[in-house]
Amino acid sequence: MCKTFVLFYKKEVWTVLHIVRTDFLEKVMSLKFGYKALSLAVFSTLTATAAQAAGLDRSGQDVTAFLQDGTYAEAVYTYIDANVTGKDTAGKDTGDIAEAYDFFRYGVKADINDTFSVGVLYDEPFGAAIQYDGNSNFVADKNATATIFAQAINQATKAQLNDSFTYRRAIKPVLDSVKSPQRARAVASTLETNSAQAKPIADRLRAAAAHAEATDGQKTNVEIRTNNLTMLVGAKLGANKNFQIYGGPVAQRVKGEVHLRGPAYQVMTGYDAKIATDTEVGWAAGLAFYKPEIALKAALTYRSEIEHSSEIAETIPVTTYAGKKDFKVTLPDSWNLDFQTGVNPTTLLTAKVRYVPWSDFDIRPTQYTETTKLRYPQGLPIISYDKDQWSAEVGLGKRVSDRLAVSGAVGWDSGAGNPASSLGPIKGYYSLGLGARYNVTPEWSLSLGGKYFKFGDAQAQLPTKDTVGNFDSNDGYAVGVKLAYHAK
Repeated sequence: MCKTFVLFYKKEVWTVLHIVRTDFLEKVMSLKFGYKALSLAVFSTLTATAAQAAGLDRSGQDVTAFLQDGTYAEAVYTYIDANVTGKDTAGKDTGDIAEAYDFFRYGVKADINDTFSVGVLYDEPFGAAIQYDGNSNFVADKNATATIFAQAINQATKAQLNDSFTYRRAIKPVLDSVKSPQRARAVASTLETNSAQAKPIADRLRAAAAHAEATDGQKTNVEIRTNNLTMLVGAKLGANKNFQIYGGPVAQRVKGEVHLRGPAYQVMTGYDAKIATDTEVGWAAGLAFYKPEIALKAALTYRSEIEHSSEIAETIPVTTYAGKKDFKVTLPDSWNLDFQTGVNPTTLLTAKVRYVPWSDFDIRPTQYTETTKLRYPQGLPIISYDKDQWSAEVGLGKRVSDRLAVSGAVGWDSGAGNPASSLGPIKGYYSLGLGARYNVTPEWSLSLGGKYFKFGDAQAQLPTKDTVGNFDSNDGYAVGVKLAYHAK
C-alpha cells in the first residue's frame, strides 16, 4: 500500500508539474506572439512621416520594409508644409519661402525560403522646393537690376581701358548715373553720340535695360527632385537565422532647376539653370540582427554616393552667356541605423540614427563656376554645406488591442551648418510625431501619422560668404498615410 501511495503521489506531482510547465510555455509563446504582433504593428508606423531638413535630405532612405518577416508590401504618401520666413539685410520680409511638397515611398519584400529574401524599394531621397516672395532682395526689381548691371559694365570698361583719363572723365560718370532702365537707354544714346568706339558699351546697356524690365518681379526659386529604386537580396545566417546580410544595386534619377533673382545675388541676378534628367547606379548594403522572442531588430545600412553626368542649360545675363555644357554632381552616401526592442508584451521601443556627409557635397554649374573665377580663383558652387548631418529619433509604440497600435516619437536633426545656403536657410530641427496603425484584416493594415517640426534659426548666406538674410521662429508639419500588406 505504501508503494502504491508513493507511485500515486509521484504520478500526481508529475501531472501537476506537467500542467504548470505547459501553462508556462503557453504564456511564454503568447509573450513572444505579443511582441511580434506589436513589432509588426508599430515598427514602420513611426517612419510613415519621415522627413529631414539638413541639406537636400527628404525621405530618410528607409529600408525597414525589407526587414519584415514573410511577404510584405507597403505604399506610403507624405505631405510636408513648412513655414520658413525671414528678413533680408534691408529688413524686408521674404515671405514663406518653403513650398509645400509631397512624395511617395513603396516597398515589396518576399522570402524565397528560410534563408534568402528579395525586395524592391522606391523613395524620393533628396530634393528642394524654395521660392521667395514679397519685395525682398530675392525678388527682381527693374531699377536695382539696371543699376547692378550698369556697375558691372562700368568695372569691365575700367579694366578694358586701364582706368584711363578718357574712362574716368567721359564714361564712368554717366555709367554711375544709371539707376533705371530708362536712364540706361539714355546713357547708351549719349555714349554712341560722343564716340563710335563706345557702341559695344551702349549695346550692353540696352541689353541690360531690356533684361531688367523683362525680369521685373520675378522670384528666386529652386526645385530639385530625385527618385531611387533599390533592389535588395538578403541571406540569413546562424543556427537560428538571427543574422542577415543584404545588399544590391540602387538606380537614382535626378533633375533640377535654379533661378536667381534680386539684388541679393548682385551680378548673378537673372541666372537660370536647368539640369537635364539623368539616371545613374550606386549600391546599398547592410547587416541586421534579430531576436524575435523580445521583438529585437537592429540593422545598419550603408548607401553609396552616386555621381551623375548630365547636361546643364545656363543663362547668365551679365555676360550674355546662354548655352549648354556637360555637368557633374555627386549625391552623398549615407548611414542608417534602425533599432527596436520590446519593453513589455504590449510596448515597443524604437530608435533611428542617420548620418550624411553633406560637407563633401556641392553643386557647381559649369558656366556659373567659370564666371565666378573672374573674382574667385577656385570658382564658386551655387549650393554647398559646411557640416555633416546627424539625425536621431526615439519612439514608443503601444499595442492597444489586437487591431490597434499607437506610437509617439521625438526627433532631432543637426542641420548642415549655420550660416546656411540662401537656397535652404534652416539649421536642423526638433520634432514630435504621433502615429496609429489599424489592422483592417490580419494581412492588411492602415497607418496614419503626423509630425511637428521646430526649425533652428539660421543666417542665409551666398557662396561668397556674404550674409543676405536672417530666418528665425520657423516651424512645419508633415502628415502621412500608409497601406501595408503582410503575410507569412
